[in-house]
Amino acid sequence: MIDFHCHLDLYPKPHVVLDECVKRNMYVLSVTTTPSAWNGTSALSQRAARIRTALGLHPQLAHERRAELPLFDRYLSETRYVGEIGLDGSPELRKHWNDQVYVFNHVLESCAASGGRILSIHSRRATTAVLDCLERHSAAGVPVLHWFSGSRRELERATNLGCWFSVGPTMLENAKGKALAVAMPRERVLTETDGPFTTNDGRPMFPWEAERAVLDLATLWRLSIEEARSQMTDNLRKVTSQLPGGAPLR
Repeated sequence: MIDFHCHLDLYPKPHVVLDECVKRNMYVLSVTTTPSAWNGTSALSQRAARIRTALGLHPQLAHERRAELPLFDRYLSETRYVGEIGLDGSPELRKHWNDQVYVFNHVLESCAASGGRILSIHSRRATTAVLDCLERHSAAGVPVLHWFSGSRRELERATNLGCWFSVGPTMLENAKGKALAVAMPRERVLTETDGPFTTNDGRPMFPWEAERAVLDLATLWRLSIEEARSQMTDNLRKVTSQLPGGAPLR
């Protein structure tokens, strides 16, 4: 099982969740929302071979935490993964748009200068602006658009720019999410949960519930469940071997 975007450190009992992920032999990309969270979050998974920690600065916090960019630059050499980063065009955040763009561009520039990273990217109500930034900073690495919710035209543009996509059960609950998943290149799709921000029966969704997305994708793509699982495993190996010096995860 693969959860390519969850906030492991934000669960009420993160060590319990991590131990369960290890028991299930899961691959998890544990994204952070601020550079100051890096040390504590990366320490969570030091002995978990299939759990990786991404260094991030969430767009919703850009206006509060842009002073942490030097900290981001300091820690960048410690990981091949960056996230959660990106832009958010929600109405309540528009007043902080300039801070978001400044932070996102800085992060992309730093990643490009460091040889590129695998990027887990937030693009809610800001897909075109995110793609514009990625186009300007094409050396930043491998972009994985988390919970993509743009238009079909934006999806086509993202695909042409080489973007990947991480898809979760909540995204696949509605008709638009299903239609986007069908249109995505299946060789560039990974599963996620975005837990604990997503819920199931009133409680936080756990990483192993990314399996629900596999079942949904199997139906949408007209594959067997085993074929869909195999596709996700192949995709994970491919994306994790994209950068120089990167070996595919086993």
